[in-house]
Amino acid sequence: MLRLLVLICLCFTAIAAFFNSFALAGVITCSNIVPLRYRNDKISITDFGGVGDGRTLNTKAFQEAIYRIQHLRRRGGALLYIPPGVYLTESFNLTSHMTLYLARGAVIKATQDTLNWPLIAPLPSYGRGRELPGARYMSFIHGNGVRDVVITGENGTIDGQGDVWWNMWRQKTLRFTRPNLVEFVNSRNIIISNVIFQNSPFWNIHPVYCSNVVVRYATILAPRDSPNTDGIDPDSSSNVCIEDSYISTGDDLVAVKSGWDEYGIAYGRHSSGITIRRLTGSSPFAGIAVGSETSGGVENVIAEHINLYNMGIGIHIKTNVGRGGFIKNITVSDVYMENARKGIKLSGDVGDHPDDKFNPIALPVVKGIRIKNVWGVKVQQAGLIQGLRNSPFSEICLSDINLRGETGPRSPPWKCSDVSGAARQVSPWPCSELATSHQTGSCSSYF
Repeated sequence: MLRLLVLICLCFTAIAAFFNSFALAGVITCSNIVPLRYRNDKISITDFGGVGDGRTLNTKAFQEAIYRIQHLRRRGGALLYIPPGVYLTESFNLTSHMTLYLARGAVIKATQDTLNWPLIAPLPSYGRGRELPGARYMSFIHGNGVRDVVITGENGTIDGQGDVWWNMWRQKTLRFTRPNLVEFVNSRNIIISNVIFQNSPFWNIHPVYCSNVVVRYATILAPRDSPNTDGIDPDSSSNVCIEDSYISTGDDLVAVKSGWDEYGIAYGRHSSGITIRRLTGSSPFAGIAVGSETSGGVENVIAEHINLYNMGIGIHIKTNVGRGGFIKNITVSDVYMENARKGIKLSGDVGDHPDDKFNPIALPVVKGIRIKNVWGVKVQQAGLIQGLRNSPFSEICLSDINLRGETGPRSPPWKCSDVSGAARQVSPWPCSELATSHQTGSCSSYF
């Protein structure tokens, strides 16, 4: 046990030194958003009967270990150490003031027993499960109303074994909405770092109604044909920072959300203060996305230094009639994309509705979208902007964008409707609605 404690202390020291080296080098990081706390107590899953043979079910061991941590809060919480091995378990709940630490070679693997998977109530801003009416399956690793929680380690793995869920979705035999891999609800001061997340049944990391969330040095993997395996979806959350991570999944790499139609409007909690930086990834869908569920509103999003390969769409702002809400003050800069179906897409006709109760005159407002310093090669179509006739997209500012086609120096031209704004040094030159010769008005300060 002494060796274990020494190893953990050394690992935390190494992590802290790594963060400090970034700060000294002048690289902006998320390190000041949520402090990395030292835990006074350290326990191992093996202390509670955990067996890492890939066959033994460890649900009871996780439950008992976390129950123990609940009673160590006054001493600063505790660190739950997962040593090398494969620990099969059902879904489980985290508690406040804990660190889940995966050693190198440690795997927490989800059971594929879908019949006994627990159900929880739908999110109020969605009004139902995202895929099907009614309840939804609880995420594999779940935290509700918790604070000061860290999931970290030495690049151990959290494996959702999602193929059984993907097949149920394909065969239309799902009874409820599939579980996320990791979800935090109504929580704050969360750090997720130095862990591999793979084969999520549904969305991978979903902070919803949360504040002060950091995801960094994460690797998120799922097959390209895995349905709806979004990488990270900040949802009705504030002060979220995502950085220095690699994501390759079957859906959007990062998608900022805030509720679905009339339910999101009624709940009224927006997403704001979202920072995404130094992200690399691949997907048949979008790299950086906002929407399409944005009924609570999304504002003040910055995405920068993004590298995208083999993409469906590089940058996608998406909403729909009936959404209501707003998307404003979004800045995306310093993006490189290679081999993409579309470079930039802003669309007002994307996404379905939870039911027939949505208000068709609840029109979203899309305003203040700034995209600059984008370079793309092998881009089939440079851009598409499709606003709404009764709510045109405004203050769309594009600058220093070069998107090259598959065989020539330029990809096919932009297509636009119901949009106003300006463009500067964009190739191929965008649509006439943005082709202002003097760059005046709302975009002048940006240029």
